[in-house]
Amino acid sequence: MTDNGKPKYFSLMEQLRSDIMSGAIRPGEKLPSENELSQKYSLSRHTVRKALGILEQDGYVEAFHGRGTYCSENMRHIKNSKNIAVVTTYISDYIFPRLIQGMDNVLSESGYSIILKNTANSRQKEARCLEELLKKDIDGLIIEPSKSEMICKHRNLYQNLDKFEIPYVFIQGIYSEMRDKPHILMDDAQGGYLVTKYLLELGHKKIKGFFKADDMQGLERHKGYVKALQESGIAYDPDDVVWFHTEDRKVKPALMAKEMVQSGQLPDGIVCYNDQIAVQVMEELEKMGVRIPDDISITGYDNSLYAQRGSGITTIAHPQEKLGEMAAELILEKINGVPEEESKVERLIYPELIIRGSCRKIL
Repeated sequence: MTDNGKPKYFSLMEQLRSDIMSGAIRPGEKLPSENELSQKYSLSRHTVRKALGILEQDGYVEAFHGRGTYCSENMRHIKNSKNIAVVTTYISDYIFPRLIQGMDNVLSESGYSIILKNTANSRQKEARCLEELLKKDIDGLIIEPSKSEMICKHRNLYQNLDKFEIPYVFIQGIYSEMRDKPHILMDDAQGGYLVTKYLLELGHKKIKGFFKADDMQGLERHKGYVKALQESGIAYDPDDVVWFHTEDRKVKPALMAKEMVQSGQLPDGIVCYNDQIAVQVMEELEKMGVRIPDDISITGYDNSLYAQRGSGITTIAHPQEKLGEMAAELILEKINGVPEEESKVERLIYPELIIRGSCRKIL
């Protein structure tokens, strides 16, 4: 027993735990050996071993055979760091700067800073980002999943976030096996429906679609395209759809647009996955002598700066800054323990059609 009436092993455990909690012993740092602790505190190795055993059982330390005892990485997340990690697929001049600005508007007001990372829509890079973030001091995570239509092969990293009680919010997509996790999405099926229906109302009958196959947005926008055709009594033809992936997104859409002209199979209109693809298709068609919208109508999605140049592209509004603000508000709710039923954040954003000069009525 020590002078305060506590067992010696318990007093040592409390001392080491205090050192860990105060930061004197940092996450990942090796603790002194049993012999060193025995000498420093004038205790038997059995007493030291008992104290370390309690710390290990409670998750403060991890013991590795032949290597020693280390402060657990879990301890990185026991204090309020006031850091929020934001992981997006890209950081570019498309929609992402305004998305991040919206997050910063809300988070900075609450005293939080952003740790920003991007994955280039690579699942391997997403896994590396998560591994790195799990070693940093973060209070929460906002993430746009990479290739969200594919099975997540690094589910264990999200499970580690759960274990460390680090809340996370998905935006613009979510893995099918994690739909129970907090997320904010666009109603992309409705967006795809609106642009297709608009072309049909203009008198277009032969409408092709260019959609991305490896993320949730692409499949949802395709669903809306199919629904609009079926409602108009037009049979869905899989040959009218061009599917592309992240890896060929900068090549395949233009290549297929060129092929349509060369084969004499130019449709009345094309519904594009987003504004970037719409621009790519339009530029290729114009090189081939096709006039837009005189010869063909084109629609985009996201209302990016691409869609606002010149006479503009008919598109779907993307509330970039608002989505960022919503995601930030939701992660703050999760950090503060707000019950799901008391959340004030909407989880589904309804689309709005923006009509510009890339479409015309067929007389």
